[in-house]
Amino acid sequence: MIYREAGDFKTTYKADQDTFPIRFDRVAFWLSVFVVALIIPFFVNDYWEKAVFLPFFIYAIAAIGLNILTGYCGQVSLGTGGFMAVGAYSSYKLMTSFPSLDMFIVVILSGFITAAVGIIFGIPSLRIKGFYLAVATLASQFFLVWLFNKWEWTYNYSATGQITAPERDSIGIVVTGAYSSPWATYIFCFGFLFIFAWMARNLVRGHIGRSWMAIRDMDIAAEIIGVNPLKAKLSAFAISSFYIGVAGALYFSVWLGAAEPTEAFSIDKSFDVLFMIIIGGLGSITGSLIGAAFIVLLPVTFKTLLVGFLGWPTDIAEFIQIILIGSLIIFFLIKEPHGIAALWRTLKQKLRLWPFPH
Repeated sequence: MIYREAGDFKTTYKADQDTFPIRFDRVAFWLSVFVVALIIPFFVNDYWEKAVFLPFFIYAIAAIGLNILTGYCGQVSLGTGGFMAVGAYSSYKLMTSFPSLDMFIVVILSGFITAAVGIIFGIPSLRIKGFYLAVATLASQFFLVWLFNKWEWTYNYSATGQITAPERDSIGIVVTGAYSSPWATYIFCFGFLFIFAWMARNLVRGHIGRSWMAIRDMDIAAEIIGVNPLKAKLSAFAISSFYIGVAGALYFSVWLGAAEPTEAFSIDKSFDVLFMIIIGGLGSITGSLIGAAFIVLLPVTFKTLLVGFLGWPTDIAEFIQIILIGSLIIFFLIKEPHGIAALWRTLKQKLRLWPFPH
């Protein structure tokens, strides 16, 4: 058999609750981490770093954050772009106000600032839900972008209204600015993704994650059995916003290097991250990673195949890409609401029994 667990016995409850209870999964996972963390960064060039790896790492963090709120807690949010803007502008103010501050600390502090903002905009969730909450978070998206566009202090009174990331380092290695090395920014962003995915995985399997899922499934019943709706909903907004704020800080400072709110953090950004968790799978950390990879790699693939090899115009390739993404969203919402992650789980289950049919 290709994928088997015969003889893979467990002798403790802790071992039985492992993220990867099957030895084959554990070996494959750590081998993948070894290759991604210690081999690829030293062979990656500037194009692959900027076009594929950095956007995947950053969008994956944002997708995990939104999945915590929407997939696990059931609170619909359309304000992801605005919260990413909070993280980006927070990191810019910290970088310019405290030049000696380590970039790792800058990103973490930006996440905490975004978490505080997320709690404020999450207060309406205590009284409204569903479509009405989506409209409230959509309002936060437009308000935050307007705020960063009009409040001159946030962009240090620049004449253009644009923010530009200065050169900063982490533990002595430059990770922002024109002189940052591809391997350094790669490892910096991958480190955040690895740590945050591990944290999210443990959160959703613990007490707080179970309270989120109880609120998602039926909030009234959850309150009756002792779940505090205020604590559960606001903690989901805070942690989700923290993740998205970290993604926004990395998006601006490490990947783009310069940003303007109406372009870099528009409503399109919110929908992009939402599409990632719908296609990848709601309520799944793995689904967030798969969805981010899909949305990031699809434009690169279309540009390479349709524009590079077939010579099609760029606008036609983008039009086909939009049609394909929309069709996939409709397909997954109808046929498989849990996304590609559910298909992957089904495939693994089939491989465990192969070549037998059941």
